[in-house]
Amino acid sequence: MTGRRLISTGSPFEKAAGYSRAVVRGDWCFVSGTTGYDYATMEMPEDVAAQAENALATIDRTLAEAGFVRSDIVRVQYTVTEAAHADIVFPVVGRYFDGIRPAATMVVAGLMRPEMKIEIEVTAFRG
Repeated sequence: MTGRRLISTGSPFEKAAGYSRAVVRGDWCFVSGTTGYDYATMEMPEDVAAQAENALATIDRTLAEAGFVRSDIVRVQYTVTEAAHADIVFPVVGRYFDGIRPAATMVVAGLMRPEMKIEIEVTAFRG
């Protein structure tokens, strides 16, 4: 197994809370919970579907930097702040994971900031 490599988006949250956007260890990539911020502007859309789109785009960029592709994703966890958000984000994540269909869990829970409506965490394996 190769060494441990850390991936960062440059988000101020990563430094403040002491975590990496992703950790690569061998054939595994563990991507931290990712919210809907546009990390270039640190702006958060109001709409939960747009937040999901932003989170998935950040995940795609993170995986690419780590040397993985979307089809390597084997596990996903969604955290939404309201159960009603599930029906809104299903079409977004359904398109994103079309043909991949990783093991998945959706949880309804509070998130760290009031503007956050969804957080997505993935694990990828390329072995």
